[in-house]
Amino acid sequence: MPDVRTSVVETIRTYLSRARVAARLRQEEAKADLAAAQGRLDRVRQAAAQRPARAAAERDRRLADLDERHTATLADLTRKAALAASMRAPGAAGAVWEQWHPTPAARAEPPDLLRVGEVRVPRAGTAPALVPLLDRGHVALVDNVQVGGDAVVAGLLLRALGRAAPGQIEITGYDPERLGGGLAGFAPLAPAGLLTFVGPGGLTPLLDGLVDHVRRINETVLAGDYASLAEMAAETGRRPEPWRVAVLLGGDEPSRHERAQLDRILRTGAACGVHLIVRGITVAAHRTVQVVHIDGDRAEISGCGPLPVHLDPPPPAELVTTTCRRIADRVSMGPTPAVFRDLIPELTWTEHSAAGLTAPVGLSPEGREVEVTLADYPPHALIAGPSGTGKTNLIYAWMGALAARYSPDELAFYLLDFKEGVSFARFAPGKRDPSWLPHVRLVGVNVNTDREFGLALMRFLGGELRRRADAAKEHEVTKLSELRHEDPEGHWPRIVAVIDEFQILLTGRDALAQEAATLLEDLARRGRSQGIHLILASQDVSGIEALWGRPALVAQFTLRIALPKARRILHEANLAAETLPRHHAVVNADSGAPDANRVVRIPAASDRRVWSDLQHRLWQDRPTWLGPPRLFDGDAVPRLAEAPDFGKLTPGAADPVVLLGESIDVQARSARMPLTRSPGRNLAVLGTRVDEACAVLAAAARSLARQHADGDARFSVACLDPDAAATAASLRLDLPADTGWYDTEGLAALLPSIEPDGSRPHYLIIFAADAAASRLAVKTGARTGHDHLRRLLNTGPERRTHVLGWWRGVNRLRDDLGGPGSRTDAIGAWVALDVQGSDLTGFFPQQGGPAWYPRPWRALFFDRARHRIPEVVIPYGLSR
Repeated sequence: MPDVRTSVVETIRTYLSRARVAARLRQEEAKADLAAAQGRLDRVRQAAAQRPARAAAERDRRLADLDERHTATLADLTRKAALAASMRAPGAAGAVWEQWHPTPAARAEPPDLLRVGEVRVPRAGTAPALVPLLDRGHVALVDNVQVGGDAVVAGLLLRALGRAAPGQIEITGYDPERLGGGLAGFAPLAPAGLLTFVGPGGLTPLLDGLVDHVRRINETVLAGDYASLAEMAAETGRRPEPWRVAVLLGGDEPSRHERAQLDRILRTGAACGVHLIVRGITVAAHRTVQVVHIDGDRAEISGCGPLPVHLDPPPPAELVTTTCRRIADRVSMGPTPAVFRDLIPELTWTEHSAAGLTAPVGLSPEGREVEVTLADYPPHALIAGPSGTGKTNLIYAWMGALAARYSPDELAFYLLDFKEGVSFARFAPGKRDPSWLPHVRLVGVNVNTDREFGLALMRFLGGELRRRADAAKEHEVTKLSELRHEDPEGHWPRIVAVIDEFQILLTGRDALAQEAATLLEDLARRGRSQGIHLILASQDVSGIEALWGRPALVAQFTLRIALPKARRILHEANLAAETLPRHHAVVNADSGAPDANRVVRIPAASDRRVWSDLQHRLWQDRPTWLGPPRLFDGDAVPRLAEAPDFGKLTPGAADPVVLLGESIDVQARSARMPLTRSPGRNLAVLGTRVDEACAVLAAAARSLARQHADGDARFSVACLDPDAAATAASLRLDLPADTGWYDTEGLAALLPSIEPDGSRPHYLIIFAADAAASRLAVKTGARTGHDHLRRLLNTGPERRTHVLGWWRGVNRLRDDLGGPGSRTDAIGAWVALDVQGSDLTGFFPQQGGPAWYPRPWRALFFDRARHRIPEVVIPYGLSR
């Protein structure tokens, strides 16, 4: 028990000892804290005693720093404001008058803010004071000094005109107090319809007209697709309507109706391009209204806050009138055309032509694309317009829009231009540009004297029509759309044949015009169902007797496009083309009925540079199987070496053929005469034109030489006319080395020696055979040279001996054959040059002479074994 108490006492003592030690430590800490607090209190008291002086110094330092930073900020803001102003008010929108000149904005570029003066900040610099107007809102002027307000109005109008394209701003002035004097400097705009003055009492109809205009824009132009004309211009790249700026300069207090109309315009006008500049009339406050409070040459602008604005002086009067006169002159020249790229989609070759071809040809007055269609209805188109009205340009625009939408598998063009020119040549490869429009299969230019080529195109299209009709019957369908569905692997593009100045093909009452008109009518009537469409263009449709004499033919051309001053293409009661401005056309898909008129602005598409980018892009994407189109140029002389048929000739042919010239045909082919072992297989070239006669004979001989290896055939050349010597000598170089060369005496000696045996072909080529008539008339033994010549002509072909000769007249040939009554059977083929058709009657004893009128570098070729009627050919050039 004692041990327990002792242990407890010791424990308590130990606890108390520790407690006393802890208490002493806390007491020491408390004394230290008290001393620290006293020190802080002393320092606070000391600082409090010094605070007034220090606070004053700090305040002065901070004020100086704030002043310095404020000055720098103002300078920086001023510089930024000036920079922003220069970006938002470039050129004519912000230049001072001493440096001012019109700088129209780029196409679809949004309108700028307009300068009225400048903000001047001491120690910071200046910045232009700008107000919004076009596409943004309205301006209200409040002033007590007449001159200040006039300066602002004139400056705003001139700057706006200087930044817009001519004709894109129309101004209406209401100035009842001074009767238009406030806008006198802008009077030169009036004759061009860009400035209209409204007299006293005209405020109501003016405001009513502006409200109606806003309504029309919303209903027909924006049509729910766009919120404003500015948005439409930004998305489409074009502005369909000009800005209307009404300048209201005082007058009586508006009536209740006028006030309501004013408020409507303030709320809705800016989105539709209608803007007000108001002075002397109180307008309601609105977010679209910029208020300018004018006091002399100073002003405050609601958009600039309380900063004072130093107004610009008025623009010089001469500058105003000169600028307005130039704008009016430009507008009087007519509206500018639409832009070609507006018709081209971003993605090409996305459309299918099974049901038809649809593409825009231009823009409506509201800026929307005007599309035309070629399908079962309407199937064909007539285009008419006097020279200079843009007929070719319209065709280019239409072709470009079609070619960009439909691939060469969907669309094929055949182009023919009867004018003296090369309008369509750009679509074929040329020396400067090797590209071509991939859709084009045929280009015919300078064919005004070669109606035969137009007829050849009609025949070709007629053959294609029959081919498609046969395919449709095979698949038990009637239309191209059905055929393409039943035969998806077939190649059935829609064909569009464009014939410019087509009336030349139908002019005259000869057999060619009659056949062409018959084929044209058949194509127009049946082509629609097989996807063959015709576009016929002419300067004056009223003079085409062959067309208007066939009402069934005209009725097929329900799509009519009339250019300014075009006659008789529309209905006789439809005079819309009489008042068309330049670069416009009337598109009518109902045979010209007035109610079907659509006015369209045609883009400038005829410039080669405009077409270059599109054609090159389409050419680079062309299918690998697609070759260049056939180019027929009526002014070009073909070369034998470039002829496809000449390139195909090789030695070893059983029956050699003679190539005489290029056929006037859709396909590039040579006019040929087979030299079979049949009676009459001789050739006579008739006429006095030396170069052409020599060209025909040289081409014939060279084509024969190409079909024989050395030693396989014998060639004999007799040149009896000195004018033909150079050509004959050049020809001899291309013939076998053992070719004989003969003059008149040599020919007289050669003819009796020729004894055809059929073992080896022998070709006797005679230049100017009639020149040897007197020498051949001499007898050698029992026979004359003429007898030997006739023997060769009559019996030689069957033994592989053929005469290819040139006679300088039909009668001279008849003399060599035995006289006027002699038979011509020995001449199985002939080529007539400058020989009248009546002189060839002897070759057609039962029909009379052909309807042939000689033309330079054209020949009439007839092979009695192959032809029913002669064909016109183009001799190959003399160059080797």
